[in-house]
Amino acid sequence: MTFEDHPRPPGVETLWCGNVAENAPEAALHTDRLDAEETRRLGAFTSGADRDAYLVAHVRLRALLADRLATTPERVELSREPCAACGGPHGRPYVRGGGVHFSLSHTREFVVIALASQPVGVDVEAVPGERAAAELAPRMHPREVAEIVRLAEGDRPSAVARCWTRKEALLKARGVGLNEDTAVSYVGAGPRPALLPEWILADLPVPPGFAAAVAVGRKSAAGPGR
Repeated sequence: MTFEDHPRPPGVETLWCGNVAENAPEAALHTDRLDAEETRRLGAFTSGADRDAYLVAHVRLRALLADRLATTPERVELSREPCAACGGPHGRPYVRGGGVHFSLSHTREFVVIALASQPVGVDVEAVPGERAAAELAPRMHPREVAEIVRLAEGDRPSAVARCWTRKEALLKARGVGLNEDTAVSYVGAGPRPALLPEWILADLPVPPGFAAAVAVGRKSAAGPGR
């Protein structure tokens, strides 16, 4: 699966999407590229599918960053900013030394990675079943809830999924993640994402049964990375 024919929002340099099962064998050959924290987290997974998704995501991320920064994957130093919501050590990830912003997301089936010249966030999710969608919908912004409930019941799960991925991509790009109530920011649940003054939201083409989105800053006073 590729985004090569899909227009990228301004500021987004690279969008990569890969199937976990197809990429896991190669990724398993490069576990030595991971740093100590990544290796610790990889070893903590009890599910093989979750482990493979994490491994593919982080091995590929390091390869993309190394290519962008003209270095080797194992020399890419990753860290995290303080959370913009609570100040904890789990905010937006960044590359020590700067040069590029990045974000990654994965399900057990797919990995999505974005590199950008501005703060960026991506998210990919499986479309929930009708019961799960009904539980998630009330957690959205009131305008999004209204957009969802106007739809036929069978169309609501897809609307919830695209709304949720837009929302999580935006919150990642802002560096607050799900520390912010998902009812606060409006991203839209309809066919097109909301137009926001400081951020560009775009849906990404993924296989049926999934939804994905990217959010990228229109401007960055701090410049790319750190």
